[in-house]
Amino acid sequence: MITIDTVSKKYGKAEVLNVEKIDIPTGQSFGLVGNNGAGKTTLFNILLDLIRPTTGSVKNNNIVVSQSEEWKNFTGSFIDESFLISYLTPEEYFDFIGDLRGMNKEDVAKFIAQFEDFFNGEIVGKKKYLRDLSKGNQKKAGIVAAMMGNPKVVILDEPFANLDPTTQIRLKQIIKKLTEDRDVTVLVSSHDLTHVTEVCERIVVLDKGTVVNDIKTSEETLKELESYFAL
Repeated sequence: MITIDTVSKKYGKAEVLNVEKIDIPTGQSFGLVGNNGAGKTTLFNILLDLIRPTTGSVKNNNIVVSQSEEWKNFTGSFIDESFLISYLTPEEYFDFIGDLRGMNKEDVAKFIAQFEDFFNGEIVGKKKYLRDLSKGNQKKAGIVAAMMGNPKVVILDEPFANLDPTTQIRLKQIIKKLTEDRDVTVLVSSHDLTHVTEVCERIVVLDKGTVVNDIKTSEETLKELESYFAL
């Protein structure tokens, strides 16, 4: 589904990313972990054509993301609150995204109703603009919007940050359901080793922009990751 081929990124003489090759097959739940400055967000920004790589290319379903926008029709993502339209209410934002995805208002309402527990009564019907919500509630809105329109690929950067424990658990259930029920390719970056181990069947470790480990998740994965980052 996604191929990352000899992708690097330099700012001046400083190289912040150098990934030789990563293939992510359809339906895989893929985790990306690393310390601050490891290059996780840079890689995701390249995957979404928000920044251009210095070398190499990314293909999403055989489409080079820097050469065509067709991949956007089947890809949902949330990196941070800059993805939101802050002067809209959550309802207005969902209707806007739904319209882009070919959904009418009834489709949107039915879709959003699935996330009542995830929203925990804090998002819909509050007559607040997105900019006035807490960081955690902004993230909830952005994550749900990323899943609208039955995307084939969902990319989430640090989705568990700023969420309370109950919401984190519910989010893990949502991510698992995406891959199990709909065969969606899900990419998640996270600082939380426990969460990413629980939701991802494969985890890649970045260190200073390079891949240092590529792990098929097992019962020993969390201990393996903790041992690596404890060094």
